Amino acid sequence: MWISPRFQLLLVKEFQRLKEEEQRSLGWSARRELAKINYHIHTDAVRHNLIPAELTPQQTSVIYANEADVLNVALFGMTAREWRETNPKVKGNIRDHATINELICLSNMENLNAVLINEEVPQRERLVKLNQTAIHQMKILTDTEKRKLLK
Repeated sequence: MWISPRFQLLLVKEFQRLKEEEQRSLGWSARRELAKINYHIHTDAVRHNLIPAELTPQQTSVIYANEADVLNVALFGMTAREWRETNPKVKGNIRDHATINELICLSNMENLNAVLINEEVPQRERLVKLNQTAIHQMKILTDTEKRKLLK
């Protein structure tokens, strides 16, 4: 590096690029893991409270998808299918493209929905409560993020 300043600059820029790429990769992985945190709690509540034993695997998957869409509608304002139809050229699903704040909120909502399912709260009432929770939490998370940016 001491022989050629040009080579040194090239080396430093490449190192910075690699570190930025590494951070993006870690960020994506952390976001996906965050989205899975309360997934098992949620699916367990669905399995034990909403799925009769005599259903076929296909019928069971419809119930799981329906409950996932309760969360999607409460947070994103649309079902997974509606998102796919709105974004036909985008790879992945609605949750793959969620912000970190949305994933935090979604994780919290999975836990809350599991509690409400265990308490046998009807789906319509759960959707209203989950939407209110999403609005409240997203406001807090967004305000917190803005305050950090101002400092």
